[in-house]
Amino acid sequence: MPEFCVQLIRAQLEFSRLPCAPSTVIMRIMGAFRLLTCAAGTLTLALRPMSCFPYGTLTEITEGIRSRNVSPVELVELHLKRIETLQPKLHAFVHLDTEGARERAHAAEGLVMRGAQLSPLHGVPLTIKSCIDVAGWPAPAGSVLRMGYTPQRDAPLVSRLKAAGAILLGNTNTPEFLMAYETDNLTHGKSSNPWNMAYSSGGSSGGEAAAIASGCSAGGVGSDGGGSIRVPAHFCGICGLKSTPGRIPATGHFPPGAGAFSWIGVVGPMARTIADVRTLFEVMAGPDVGDALSAPVPLRSYRSEELRAMRIGILESSALGVASPETRAAVEQAAKLLAAQGFTVEPFRLDGLDRALDLWWFFFGPVIGSLLQRSIAGHEDQISPMLREYLSCANSGDPITLDQFMKACADRDLLRAEILRQMQDTPILLSPVSTTPAFRHGQGNYHPGTGYRDTMRYSQWLNLTGFPGASVPLSLSNEGLPIGVQLIGRPFEDELVLAAAESLETARGPYQLPF
Repeated sequence: MPEFCVQLIRAQLEFSRLPCAPSTVIMRIMGAFRLLTCAAGTLTLALRPMSCFPYGTLTEITEGIRSRNVSPVELVELHLKRIETLQPKLHAFVHLDTEGARERAHAAEGLVMRGAQLSPLHGVPLTIKSCIDVAGWPAPAGSVLRMGYTPQRDAPLVSRLKAAGAILLGNTNTPEFLMAYETDNLTHGKSSNPWNMAYSSGGSSGGEAAAIASGCSAGGVGSDGGGSIRVPAHFCGICGLKSTPGRIPATGHFPPGAGAFSWIGVVGPMARTIADVRTLFEVMAGPDVGDALSAPVPLRSYRSEELRAMRIGILESSALGVASPETRAAVEQAAKLLAAQGFTVEPFRLDGLDRALDLWWFFFGPVIGSLLQRSIAGHEDQISPMLREYLSCANSGDPITLDQFMKACADRDLLRAEILRQMQDTPILLSPVSTTPAFRHGQGNYHPGTGYRDTMRYSQWLNLTGFPGASVPLSLSNEGLPIGVQLIGRPFEDELVLAAAESLETARGPYQLPF
């Protein structure tokens, strides 16, 4: 019997056994086999694995769906099965919308079978950090005090992802009120690093980074008030963008950003490649009336000839502390790769970062700490040890005065202008993300000399000034943990940061994944 007939009979048997819609069966058959033309001109069917799972790019997934080689239903089922297997180890998820994801996958498949025009993220399984509103999903932000909160409407960025065809699987774990670089809380426990479960996945977008790095999600959204996208991305070996405030609306995020805090915290995309980060950024970017810093900045792209010979500065500042030898080696390697791509790469000393870091802590520590202390009054016995430690450090000094607050706001604006002047001819800076790779569970703290104010300085100053920054995985430590580097740009030049980051990613080549 010809091989074509054998394979067709097998396909028909599969069709008769599967208790699902005919369109799903057809898509599964098309995903399992591809049509090949033999030398004699006859047709045969050959086995075709679903190569886009679990670590496919968004482009590979969407092209597979458009060509009908990949079924959205099967893709979602595979992700849900992977989550079922890995969630007991990683604790990445807070809420999983299994039935909703399946319904949306069937609807997405129906559109494919009808030949409808498909949106940019049609059928792509994504996740969302659990401090961002998704209608009908709990959004605890790691706190017992928010366990009863269920938003009734989507945040604008969520609406944009859904409109682009994304299938949201669930939301992911955070430290309580996002106030730590390790994800652990009283509601859902600690999120582990897929590379080594004894290590932290970082914070505050630690659950999101763990889900994406482990192949439980194709990409997603985090938020960043002092490195909370970039540090987990660095710890888990994925990519992330801390966007310029106002480029992606932060409406529907907790804690809300307003007034003096608008510059500090932003939302941004996380994925396994910079190209995927850029795709998510383009879908979510745009003005929104609920975000006070929102601005109608048009998207732009850069041609390779525009990037050629552009100056990239290797950031130097005594205020940033000393990175580990492995971290410094990763930055040196990145500099060589970028130079080989045609960039002009040279050391760049940036003045004023000591003051920037003091100001960042003034807002992130005493100011926000004072507000949080008031919000938990009477419920101190229900907060996590990590939040208690933060509040102890943040509120250890004298109460802040109005004069101090007003001066800090003015100093921030003046310092931001001074840093922009220094970067006038050097639009991109290269630096570590933090001083070391991931630490073991429980080793992160706010203690002076060894804590976050020392280890995370490379990331924190960007949140004070409102600059964009992208984390790109580059190498592995001697312990087998990822080491990322950071590319930093000027406000509203997020696309230039991503273009430089993608050039580095291209020069680096394929990156290892945990399992």
